[in-house]
Amino acid sequence: MNAPRKAVVLLSGGLDSSTTLAIAREQGFELWAISFDYGQKHRFELDAARRLAQAFDVKKHVIVKIDLGAFGGSALTSDIEVPKDRSTDQMEAAIPITYVPARNTVFLSTALGWAETLDCSDLFIGVNAVDYSGYPDCRPEFVEAFTRLANLATKTGVEGTADWKVHAPLIDLTKAEIVRKGTALGVDYAMTHTCYDPNEAGLACGHCDACQLRLQGFEQAGLSDPAAYQ
Repeated sequence: MNAPRKAVVLLSGGLDSSTTLAIAREQGFELWAISFDYGQKHRFELDAARRLAQAFDVKKHVIVKIDLGAFGGSALTSDIEVPKDRSTDQMEAAIPITYVPARNTVFLSTALGWAETLDCSDLFIGVNAVDYSGYPDCRPEFVEAFTRLANLATKTGVEGTADWKVHAPLIDLTKAEIVRKGTALGVDYAMTHTCYDPNEAGLACGHCDACQLRLQGFEQAGLSDPAAYQ
């Protein structure tokens, strides 16, 4: 009997990444998860990532420290205030200040290096181009470009011993569809953390873009969000 293929899954601890982890498991992959302590204000998501990795029997979960806060430029890594109570039109008008410069490029590059040491050529990322906050590194074009990079920039890609693939199973789904999919796959969303600006106890604010998109997703899916809000 052949051993299952390995997959490195980017696991932030949020709704999208937990659903992506469940999808990778459903597809029969052996799960290896990577999270990042990058100077984010909402570090409670790392606790969520640990819980999820344990719940999904991840083979190994690593948390890599990369201080993107050294550069700032984002409300998630500096003293810039996190926007609250924005309308959908406002969210879609421009790339928001919660965008962390090159974050997914940095994360995927690090995951790529780890995966190559594991003899693995499958990366999973929970980016979404439908109900999202306008981040440029959440688009299909980005995923396709990084897949090409992976095959160009790795020993296994150049030698032809691996055909790298970046899986983005949520890319075309609405937030409601993501919630339904994850629920069907047994994701306990009470274990996840989404909020960009939680209080000291880790309770979600309910007003930042991330909270609003999450709440809308559950409402449109006809389900109740089990997360704890302030």
